[in-house]
Amino acid sequence: MAQQQQQQQIFRLAVICASNQNRSMEAHNVLQKAGYTVSSYGTGSAVRLPGPSVDKPNIYPFGVPYNDILNDLVKKDPQLYKANGLLPMLDRNRRIKRAPERWQENRDIFDIVISCEERCFDAACDDLNNRSGDLNRPVHLINIEIQDNHQEAAVGGQLILQLVNTIAQSQDRDADMDRILDEFASRTNAQVLHSVCFY
Repeated sequence: MAQQQQQQQIFRLAVICASNQNRSMEAHNVLQKAGYTVSSYGTGSAVRLPGPSVDKPNIYPFGVPYNDILNDLVKKDPQLYKANGLLPMLDRNRRIKRAPERWQENRDIFDIVISCEERCFDAACDDLNNRSGDLNRPVHLINIEIQDNHQEAAVGGQLILQLVNTIAQSQDRDADMDRILDEFASRTNAQVLHSVCFY
């Protein structure tokens, strides 16, 4: 147990989705409760949340606090945003960290980055490949495809925890990663992508 806790401490982990609201924050919450050091981000150009209709989303810049977004939606239509799950989601988010963060603006270094959608995986790959790579330090970028709704985010958070627990038990994650991901995909039927990038 002590060894697993020690591995969790030295394991730099990030989860990303489009807006750093639903899927990445559910995974952030689950992983943090399990004792992992974890950060979360979005790869979109702005934070987009469902609005009163499909063509009228609520759009905020990254960095606007979850609390401010929640208060804004309460002013607009508390019944709608409670019923569609946005208010409970934002309430959870503000307990975890202050505001949604954009992946492309962060300069932290991670061992494992897990995205929740292929376009977010592609955006993170592009961003990492456009950085200098001066440190020659590998980062495993993994995508687990998760639909952007509250039910699938809850399932996806548990899937990501399963995967991270398996990675944390490896004595040599660089050598074992392909095997770990193959076994995880066959056991869970998850759609998995993997790329190694460098800081």
